[in-house]
Amino acid sequence: MRPPGPLEIVLIIVILVIVFGVGKLPQVTEFIGRGLGKAAGTLRGKNENENRDDNQEDPPKKKKVIRKLD
Repeated sequence: MRPPGPLEIVLIIVILVIVFGVGKLPQVTEFIGRGLGKAAGTLRGKNENENRDDNQEDPPKKKKVIRKLD
């Protein structure tokens, strides 16, 4: 299957404008972009919570100690 050419892309854009209207088109494209981004992340095997384990607690922070020199 070959990739869509310029005529097909223009035809798809015209159909989207007719169906959704000019005002809703930015919202529709944002929704599609987010969906494709999530799908690509899933296909790569990356998860939003991959870096953090819910059962793991944060390590205690060290306190800074200032000592006076006599």
